Amino acid sequence: MKPIALPAPAIAAANAAHSIPCQRRHSLLVHTLLLAGTLLIFSTIASAQSQRPPPAPANDSQHGLQLLDAAGQWYAAMALETTVDFHIRGLIAEVTVSQRYVNDSGEWLEGRYLLPLPGDAAVGSLRLQVGERLIEGQIQEKAQAQASYQRAAAAGQVAGLVEHSRENLFRTAVANIGPGEEVVIEIGYWQAVDQADGQFGIALPLTFTPQWHFDGETRFAEQDAPVTATGAATHAVDLGEGLAPTVALNIDLAAGLPLASITSPSHAIHVEPLPDDHYRIELADLVEPGDRDFELRWTPRASSAPQQAVFTETVDGEHYALVMMVPPTLPTEPVARELILLVDTSGSMHGVAMAQAIAALEHALDRLRPDDHFNLVRFDHRSEALFGQSLPADAGNIGRARSFVAGLHANGGTHLMPALRLAFDSPPVPGHLRQVVLITDAGVGNEQELLHAIEHERGPARLFAVGIGSAPNAHFLRRAAELGQGSQVLIRELAQVDAGIDTLLRRLDQPALRDLAVRWPGAAEVWPNPLPDLYVGEPLQVVARLSALGGEVVASGQSRHQHWQQRANLLAAQPGHGVARLWAKAKITALDDALRDGADPDLIREQTLEVALRHGLVSRYTSLVAVERRQARPDHADLASMQFANAPPAGSIGYAQGATSARMRLAAAIGLVMLALLVAGRRRRSGS
Repeated sequence: MKPIALPAPAIAAANAAHSIPCQRRHSLLVHTLLLAGTLLIFSTIASAQSQRPPPAPANDSQHGLQLLDAAGQWYAAMALETTVDFHIRGLIAEVTVSQRYVNDSGEWLEGRYLLPLPGDAAVGSLRLQVGERLIEGQIQEKAQAQASYQRAAAAGQVAGLVEHSRENLFRTAVANIGPGEEVVIEIGYWQAVDQADGQFGIALPLTFTPQWHFDGETRFAEQDAPVTATGAATHAVDLGEGLAPTVALNIDLAAGLPLASITSPSHAIHVEPLPDDHYRIELADLVEPGDRDFELRWTPRASSAPQQAVFTETVDGEHYALVMMVPPTLPTEPVARELILLVDTSGSMHGVAMAQAIAALEHALDRLRPDDHFNLVRFDHRSEALFGQSLPADAGNIGRARSFVAGLHANGGTHLMPALRLAFDSPPVPGHLRQVVLITDAGVGNEQELLHAIEHERGPARLFAVGIGSAPNAHFLRRAAELGQGSQVLIRELAQVDAGIDTLLRRLDQPALRDLAVRWPGAAEVWPNPLPDLYVGEPLQVVARLSALGGEVVASGQSRHQHWQQRANLLAAQPGHGVARLWAKAKITALDDALRDGADPDLIREQTLEVALRHGLVSRYTSLVAVERRQARPDHADLASMQFANAPPAGSIGYAQGATSARMRLAAAIGLVMLALLVAGRRRRSGS
C-alpha cells in the first residue's frame, strides 16, 4: 500500500504546532486533522470525477461535445446528433451512420469522435455534406490518409477522416466547420445478420465500456486519441451546457419471408408493416440518448423458418457467396460437466451490470445437476477462487457458493488473464467435460493477449461468454467464444438474465456439432477457417470467394451419435449486395489473428493492404479520407479543436475503473476526521 500524502497546508500547520503551548497545540492538532481530512475528501471526489490523464483523448465520464483550451482542459459544449439508417435484405445489412456537427460559435472548429461499430462491420464508405456540397471519401493507406487530412485541415479545407482504432471502435474527425455551419459526415458499412435459436437479429453499439490496461495500477486506455490538425489553435469557446449524444434509427427490413414478430430487447420501437413482407422500424421516442447498445430481433413464422439461405455477388469478375445452414436439433442425454464460473467484479461493473452478474450466477447455481462439479472465480485487478479445485455440486458446496456470491461487489480494474489461467490450469475432474463461463462487460485493454491465451492455453476446456451491461464489448466476447470453441450470449437488461442463462445452459447441456466441413464446386477461399463447433440453436454461416458459381455446396459435421449433411444449390442463390465486402472483412480478421499468433508483420501488412484497398475497407493499415477541393477557412482564422465524448453506458455509476485508489483515499480521509474527533474527546476528558 502506497503512503497517503497529506495536503501541503495540513503539513505546514502540523509543523507550526510544535512551537505552540500545550493547550493550544491540542486545539490546533484537532483543526489540522479536520483540515487534512476535508481537503483529502475534496481531492478524492475531484479525482474520482475525472479518472483520466489530462488532456483525455476520449473522456468517457463526460457527456456531449468537449472543447480543448490552451491549458489542456476539456470544456462541455454542445451535443452530437447521430442518425443510423439500416437497409436489411435477407442476411445482409447495409448501414449508414450520419453524424451531424453544428457550429453555433463564431469559431472555425475541428470535431472529433470515437465511433463504436459492430466488430464484424465492413466499413467502406465516407461522405461529407457541407450545405449543398457533397464530398466523397476514398480509401488510402493510413499514413497517407492522415497526411491528406492534416494538410487539408491546415489549409482551411473541409476534411473528414475515419480510422481503425480497434475492431469495434473507429476514430472520426472533421475539420474546418465554419461559424454557423452544419456538416454531416456519413459512414457506411456492411454486416451479416445474426441467426440463433430460430431468431434473426442485428446489433449496433452506441457507446462502449472503457478499456482497462494493467501496468500495476488502474488506469483508462489512452491509445484512442484521434488525429488532429497540426498547428491548430486550441482556445476555450463558451458554447453552452453539454448534452449527451443522441441517436435516431431508421430501419428498412425485408427479411425475405413472413415474420411472426419484430422486437427489440434494448429499446422501445415502432413497427410499420408495408407490402411484400417489408417493415419500417424506428424508435418509439424517435430520438434517444446514445447510452446503450441497440438490438433488433425478428422471428419467422413457424411454417416458414428457413433451414438454409444462399446469397451471391460478382465483383470485378470474382464470385462471392454467403451461405447459412441450420443443423437439426437432436435431443441427447446431457454429459457430466465441470462448470467454472468466472465473474468480473471490476469498477466498470458497478450498478446494473453487477446486479445482472449476480443474478446470472445465482441462476447458474440453480441449474447445477447432482453429477456436476463446479467452482467460482471472481476477478478485478486481483483474482480469487471459491475452492482450491472444482467440487461436487452438493447442497453444502452450493450453499457456500451462494454466500460467496452474496458478498460480491464491484471495485478496481479488469485484469482477466490471471482468472483465465486459474481456470485453465486447475486440476481437471476425470470424466467431466470442462466448461468455463466468463461473465463480464469485457472492458479489457489487452484483447489480443487474452485471445491468444484462450486459443492456446485452455487445454480441453470450452469457453462460453456472457456479455453483461448496456454496452458490453461484444466483439471481444464473440471472438473469445469462437476461439474457445464455445458460445456466447448477451444480457443487456436485468429482466433478460434468466432467459439468457437458460439459453447458454441449454447449449452447455448439448454436445457440440464437431468436425464441420464445407465442400464447394471448384476452388474456394472460405472464412472462418477453421470452422467453429456449433451448439444447439446455432447455424453454420460461412462466406467464400469462388472460382465458379455453379453446382452445390455440401456441409457436413459429426455429433456424438450421428453424422449430419446438408446441400445447397448455388444457382438458386439470391443476389446479395455487400457479400464481397463481408468476405474481405472476414479475411482481414483472419490476417489480424495470424499477426496475433506471430506471423511476419510485413507479410500481414502487405496482404491486408491488398484486400483492404481492393475492396475499399478501413483496416489497421487503411483509412477513409474526404477532402473538399476549395478552401473554406480564411487564412487569418484559427482552427479550434473539440471532442465529442461518448455517453457513459446506461446503469454505470460514479466510481468506475481505477476506483481502488479513490476508495483508499476516501477511507484515509474519514480516518483523519475520526482521529480529530478522538483527540478532541480525550482533551475534554483530561481537561487539558
